[in-house]
Amino acid sequence: MGSPLLPGISQAAPRASGGGPKRVIFFMQNQGFDPATCVPAGMKSSGSLAKVKLPEPIQALEPFKERLHIINGLHGLHTSPSHSAFFGALGGYRGSDGVPPSGPTIDYELSKVLPETLLPHLCIGMDSMENMKAKPTVANLSASGPGQPIFMHSNPNHLYQMLYGGISEGDIRRQHEARSSLFDRIEQLAAARGASLPAADRQRYGQYVEGFQDINGLRTRLNGVAGHLRKFAPKVDDRYTNPEFETDWHDVLLDLGISALKSGITSVLTLGSGRGEIFGSWKGLGVEEQGHNLGHMKQPDNPIWIKIRQYNSRMLVKLMEELESVPEGSGTMMDNTLIVYTSNNADAQHTSGANWPVMLLGNCGGAFRTGCFTQLDGKRPINALYSSILTASGIQCDRFNMSEKMAAKFDSGSGPLREVLV
Repeated sequence: MGSPLLPGISQAAPRASGGGPKRVIFFMQNQGFDPATCVPAGMKSSGSLAKVKLPEPIQALEPFKERLHIINGLHGLHTSPSHSAFFGALGGYRGSDGVPPSGPTIDYELSKVLPETLLPHLCIGMDSMENMKAKPTVANLSASGPGQPIFMHSNPNHLYQMLYGGISEGDIRRQHEARSSLFDRIEQLAAARGASLPAADRQRYGQYVEGFQDINGLRTRLNGVAGHLRKFAPKVDDRYTNPEFETDWHDVLLDLGISALKSGITSVLTLGSGRGEIFGSWKGLGVEEQGHNLGHMKQPDNPIWIKIRQYNSRMLVKLMEELESVPEGSGTMMDNTLIVYTSNNADAQHTSGANWPVMLLGNCGGAFRTGCFTQLDGKRPINALYSSILTASGIQCDRFNMSEKMAAKFDSGSGPLREVLV
C-alpha cells in the first residue's frame, strides 16, 4: 500500500483510525521537568483537565487541554540520570556522560514499525549558538542499537541542504552539489580502502561506509520526489544565515522538522532542546543565564524557567497547528499524531529519577486518552510508557529494554500503562 504523500513508498504498520499514517514526535528539554510547572495547582489525584487552569509555564496549551494528558509519577531510577540520562532517557536503561547506548531508543524503534518514509527518523538538536556552530551534529539522545548513536542536526543551513538542496537554486544548490560530490567520493574511497583492513577494523570501518551510503541514498531518494518537496520547503531568510540569537536557529530548525513531517519525509521526529546535555541558551528570550547554571535554579515560579517553558509550549502549539492544517484521511495529520514532551533528566538537573513527569499531546488515531491528568504511584518506569506507544503503533510490547531481572526491581507491573491507552 503506497503513501498518499509519497507514492510508491510502502506502509510498514497499521494506519490510524482516521485513515492516515501514525507519527510520533519527542520533545526533550534538558535540566529536568519539575512537576509543579505542569500539574495544575491543587490536583493531587487523577482527573479531568476540563475545569482546571494550567500553570503559567504551559499556559499556551490552555486552548488545547482536550488534547493534553499530563502524567506524574513515572520513574527512571534505573537510568541513573545525574546531570542527564543521555541515551537512557529514550532508551529506558542506564545512561550517563560518556556511556554509549546499550540498546535502541524508543524513537528509533518506532521508525521501524511506523509507515515507511524516505527518512525514517529525524533528530534535531537546539543549543547555544556557539555549540551549534562548533558541533553542527552531536549524538546524546537517540540510538539504533548498542554502541550506535544517532546524530542530531543543529545547523539549519546544513539540514536544509540535506532535505531541500536538490530543489534549491543559487548558493544552496551549488553547496548541495559540492557536498554530494564529496560524499560520493568519500564513500568510494572508504569502500575501497576498507577492504584491505584486518577483519576487526574492517567491521568498524564498515559503519562509516554505511553512513555515507545512507547519506547518498537519501539524497537520491529525495531528488526522486523533488516536485512533491517543493510544496513544503520553508523559505530561507536571514535567520538561517545571519541569526541575531540562538533562538532564531531554534525556530527555523523547528520549521524544518515540521516541513519534514508535513511532506511525509519522516514520521518520527526527535527534538532535543539542550541536545541531551546540561548546556543550552535562550538569550533570544531575554535569558542571560545559560548552560549548567540553569539547572541549579528552582523551576517553579522562576521567571527564567517560565520563559523557557512558555517558549517550549509555543513550539508545541505550532507543531499542533501546523499538523492540524493538513487534511489526512477523515481528519487531519494531528489526529494521527502523538507528541511526547518531557526532559532527558526526569524532574531536575540533580535527581535520582524517582519522578519523571511527561506531557502527551494528541491521541495517535484514537489510541491515547486525552484531556486528563494521571497521578501514578512511582512504581512503573518510563519504559512502560514506551511500551504503550509501541502497542498503539501496532506492536505488542510487554517490556521495552528491560529484562525480567531488572523489571523485578524497577517495575511493579508489565505491559502498557492502562492509564494512558483508550
